[in-house]
Amino acid sequence: MTSSATDTLATGRRVIRREADALDILADGLGDSFSQAVDLLIASTGRVIVSGMGKSGHIARKIAATFASTGTPAHFVHPAEASHGDLGMVARGDVLIVLSNSGETPELADILAHAKRFGIPLIGVAGRPGSTLLRQSDAAILLPDAPEACDTGIVPTTSTTMTLALGDALAIALMEHRAFTPEHFRMFHPGGKLGARLLKVRDLMHDDPPLVSAETSMGDALLVISRRGFGVVGVTGQDGALVGIITDGDLRRHMDGLLSMTAGQVMTASPKTIGPDALAGEALAAMNDRKITCLLVTDTGGTTATGIVHIHDCLRAGVA
Repeated sequence: MTSSATDTLATGRRVIRREADALDILADGLGDSFSQAVDLLIASTGRVIVSGMGKSGHIARKIAATFASTGTPAHFVHPAEASHGDLGMVARGDVLIVLSNSGETPELADILAHAKRFGIPLIGVAGRPGSTLLRQSDAAILLPDAPEACDTGIVPTTSTTMTLALGDALAIALMEHRAFTPEHFRMFHPGGKLGARLLKVRDLMHDDPPLVSAETSMGDALLVISRRGFGVVGVTGQDGALVGIITDGDLRRHMDGLLSMTAGQVMTASPKTIGPDALAGEALAAMNDRKITCLLVTDTGGTTATGIVHIHDCLRAGVA
């Protein structure tokens, strides 16, 4: 490794460690103002409006997106645009989160005045004690005096990282208070890999599973297997409850005299099943673990087959 590469690596490590140290200080220093901010968010009957200028604005956009994706209606309002009509996006019932490392950003003046005029709760996040933003705030969160990651101390790095982490902390605290579940999360993430991971079995299963009674001749059972195309057939008892399954492995094991047997004689008893409310990822994992291609889906009692899910259904949906 060249000396230049060594120096670059050392710089990267120094930056990350400096920001990590700042996050430790931030976590240790959280106090009543954080709790007050969470209480204001919980009490809000409207939306969370997040605002900031420059690098703080970029962080504000991400914080607003995190709130929105975890069940709290939120959006970003640019402070300069707010002065030219976008203040109409901030209304009574909302709560305002304003970010500014200095706490003196001039573009924030109009949005702060608007909050005071209409009694909109204000959560301020800044790095300078006694700043205008923190003095105007109902919940004033002071960032710790941690050095920026650059040696010149002028590039917003450590300060923006702390602000981003603080926004995540507020969102997760609110999410846990509201008992936000993976099912709720999936409502806001229907697309992409994350949406696929949160699909339920009921979203992918076929509602009419291939079934035969235990007394069915294997000749008829083979016709059902062939016609339905899943390569398996569930076997039910006299009461309609699922008692077994016939797979290609069962067919091979009973090849000698197969057509003279009944489904009950050939089946594998007590087959592996899954419930409709299980995550599709669980179904895929179960099929991979047992080296099978299908799972019968049973009702909450686990006795009646209500559907079937194939491994290809999971793969097509992007579950992996």
